[in-house]
Amino acid sequence: MRPTTAGVLPGRAPRSTRSLRPVWALLLPSLLLLALIALSLFVGSGHFSPDEVVGALLGRPDVPPSTLVIIRDYRVARTVAALLVGSALGVAGVLMQSTARNPLADPGLLGVNAGAYLAIVLGALTMGISLGPSHVLLALVGAALATVIVHGIGSRGPLGGTPAKLVLTGVALTAVLTGVGSAISLLNPSIFDKVRSWNSGSLQNTTWEGVAAVAPFILVGLALAAFLPGALNTLLLGEDSARALGTHVPATRGLSAVATTLLCGAATAAAGPVSFVGLLVPHALRTVVGPDVRWLLPGAVLSGPILVLAADLVGRVLIPCELPMGVVTAFLGAPVLVALVRTRRPRMSEVSG
Repeated sequence: MRPTTAGVLPGRAPRSTRSLRPVWALLLPSLLLLALIALSLFVGSGHFSPDEVVGALLGRPDVPPSTLVIIRDYRVARTVAALLVGSALGVAGVLMQSTARNPLADPGLLGVNAGAYLAIVLGALTMGISLGPSHVLLALVGAALATVIVHGIGSRGPLGGTPAKLVLTGVALTAVLTGVGSAISLLNPSIFDKVRSWNSGSLQNTTWEGVAAVAPFILVGLALAAFLPGALNTLLLGEDSARALGTHVPATRGLSAVATTLLCGAATAAAGPVSFVGLLVPHALRTVVGPDVRWLLPGAVLSGPILVLAADLVGRVLIPCELPMGVVTAFLGAPVLVALVRTRRPRMSEVSG
């Protein structure tokens, strides 16, 4: 038998190494996120040098007015929106998967994004609301109604709201809401023109006015999520164990639902329905930091924007005509998610509850 370090099982990393993994899981994404933020300001339909970007940010008089407008009014606003949307979707994914105790739970899968999407389409049809700050409240209402419907239908029956029932209900509701919204937009050319780019998940038309409209809701949602890690960790053990440990399960689920509604509704209003972010980010983080929600939430705040910014940058430079971010996240997320599923299969207890 090979000699081993005292107190360390063969084939396992020393305890000090394992304890540093969450720290590295936050430090490395922070550095990568800073690099992507810089690239987001430099790269686009027109490339600018670092000196031009810094000059525009500082308002130097030698910077051409057109460069000043492009960088400060469009690229900085677009970058801030990507940070907000990525954080919102990443954290919402962690909340949903932890609350439902199901690794397949996702804002897009449980109907939240579809509810926000249909509400905006109906608002554009009935009230002529254009895509701007005025549609944020509609998105929040749609997301909230979808959340209530999924939990209301999924909780019926003698077994209550099991994770599997909630996911199946969410998938069915997503299909219905998305189909109705698509039919309305396709049958009304004026509506289709308004939502075409947004419906694919895009930050192309982001303005500071739009950022200001969604930022308060996302920040409130993130603040609510910050109160939940301890309760969600106990909920992962099962409802009976959580109650025995003093967790108020209905209050935890309710607060998580409110936070998820704010995050998903505002993110969908800002960028349209963006797939894979809320599903992929928690999976990727668990391979590094484990299931502890105390590390998953701050990790999602950093990793979500990384995925969204990377997808937005690829969409800007991949083809002459800009590719929507939502299309890129699907191409980026699908193969990585398949690899994660192949290397880390969830236990049946995680799926079935």
